[in-house]
Amino acid sequence: MGPVGIRMDRSIVDDRLERVRSALERADAEALVCFPSANMRYLSGFDDEPMERHLFLFVTDGQAAFLAPELSGEQIRAESPIDDVRTWSDGEEPTATLESIGTDLGLSTGRLLVDDRMWALFTQDLRATFPDAAFGLASEVLADLRMRKDETELEALREAAAISDAVSEAVRRLGPDAVGMTEAELAAEIENRLVAEGGAGVSFDPIVGSGPNGARPHHRHGDRTIQPGDPVVLDFGTVVDGYAGDQTRTVVFDGDPPDGYEAVHEAVLAAQSAAVDAVEPGVAAREVDRAARSVLEQRGYGDRFVHRTGHGVGLDLHESPYIAADNDQQLEPGMVFSVEPGVYLEDEFGVRIEDLVVVTEDGCERLNHSPRTWRPLPEEC
Repeated sequence: MGPVGIRMDRSIVDDRLERVRSALERADAEALVCFPSANMRYLSGFDDEPMERHLFLFVTDGQAAFLAPELSGEQIRAESPIDDVRTWSDGEEPTATLESIGTDLGLSTGRLLVDDRMWALFTQDLRATFPDAAFGLASEVLADLRMRKDETELEALREAAAISDAVSEAVRRLGPDAVGMTEAELAAEIENRLVAEGGAGVSFDPIVGSGPNGARPHHRHGDRTIQPGDPVVLDFGTVVDGYAGDQTRTVVFDGDPPDGYEAVHEAVLAAQSAAVDAVEPGVAAREVDRAARSVLEQRGYGDRFVHRTGHGVGLDLHESPYIAADNDQQLEPGMVFSVEPGVYLEDEFGVRIEDLVVVTEDGCERLNHSPRTWRPLPEEC
């Protein structure tokens, strides 16, 4: 069980619950059922890791209630303004309490929308307890709501991005000192600096892909030693108030890069700029992807751009909207996502440049501002 956190403001919770209730009505659903996840945190302020004990948040058209193990009750009451917390103790059968709360909330029939990432153990118990109910996914009502960030969420994302910027610049000032470090050692350096700058740990295991490892988009970090002239993909972020940062730069710490590297880096930077310039309300997500992809195709690297251009970022590192060729979702103010084209030359090197952006009323705001060049930064005086 995690430490007791800061209690979320009741007005924020009330507003989100009211919007969920309207969405439930439009979806012809009786209730939303969350378990420990970003969805539960978003709607209640309570955050914890999933565990084997039954812990649910129910939201209906008139009520919001927790069903929780007794050992979590105090923490929930401290972190969430939701007053209805019903607990069960070890040694009791939780499905009996589940049946009781279901009767109180009128969940015996109708559609129940369960958390998309709920463990099968719990969905099976819900189905067994409410055999006459139909089931769907919580994303039917929550995906659209969570895509549009409010100002409190944006401030957390801006702070996470600012921390990433500061660490990116500090790491790049290592210059020749980074040569001879292993990828794992540099990843540990990044993690330590993110915490020292005020982040709550990492939002994902940092990527430090040196030389040919940079051509593997999801390489994390290993025991390869960084060599002079190596392009190094640095992809990392931290967490602020539960919201994730995510930034990528590709740098050569010392020495001359391999043949063709400068042209690739220039192409990726141009693709990223074109994609960011394409972001504005009413534009389809696929058009942002097309803007980046077109640049790389024109420069002969189209077949080396092997992933989507971006993904939404919030309480989850990867969430809607996805900036992909098949997504016709129209962008709206408040949406936050990455713009991260890349080129990957097998057995040679990779280049990726990534910033987070937020859609504004007339365009977009970049959340990351650290230099996007490939050269290391000079030491501070």
